Amino acid sequence: MKDAFGLPQSLLVLGGTSEIALATARRLIARRTRTVWLAGRPSPALEEAAGQLRGLGADVHTVAFDALDPAAHEAVLGKVFAEGDVDMVLLAFGLLGDQARDEREPEAAVRVAQTNYTGAVSAGLVCARALQSQGHGSLVVMSSVAGERARRANFIYGSSKAGLDAFAQGLGDALHGTGVHVMVVRPGFVRTRMTAGLPEAPLATTPEAVAAAVELGLRRRSETVWVPGTLRVVMAALRHLPRSLFRRLPV
Repeated sequence: MKDAFGLPQSLLVLGGTSEIALATARRLIARRTRTVWLAGRPSPALEEAAGQLRGLGADVHTVAFDALDPAAHEAVLGKVFAEGDVDMVLLAFGLLGDQARDEREPEAAVRVAQTNYTGAVSAGLVCARALQSQGHGSLVVMSSVAGERARRANFIYGSSKAGLDAFAQGLGDALHGTGVHVMVVRPGFVRTRMTAGLPEAPLATTPEAVAAAVELGLRRRSETVWVPGTLRVVMAALRHLPRSLFRRLPV
């Protein structure tokens, strides 16, 4: 069960090698989280991540999970919930893709969309139903400011995050009053392996800063978290900028 400040004792991470997710897990373990499930494709990286968290004192399990295999989600994730209540699910898997390549190769673009949106819809609904059945818990969804308005430079990724964001908001409304809390996290450019080599955007942040924002959001039971918070104002302006002007921006 969560403590008085809304922090979980048990955590299920979908996207078990995500640097943001692992930074969040480390922060929560330092507070009170004791059981962690890392769900992802079996790999040495997943086992290494589990080992690092065990070194912090948590009881850590790995789960073979593939966002691109929605037919297996109910069975795979159902086994986790069958082990006991899960206080928090962190949906953190995603694929950035390569915009130039993906425009030339529609199959690659579809893979981005299926990972970031279709896979998240499937896993999100499975987890939401399980959380609702147990009567409590938080579903934290890693969205992105890229979903606020599609940019020429990454509209394939951005459109998939826009769909995810809208889905998560609607799911939060559907679960309101059930005891299940849905929180959408919208980071800007985060310095991770996924963004290595890309031009750094203004207001760039770190996995640790996102983790801190997630913890604060849990304590406040926020529905939307921006990282950094300044992006809320920036994106409000960009969202309403006339399209003819938006096209001219170097974004």
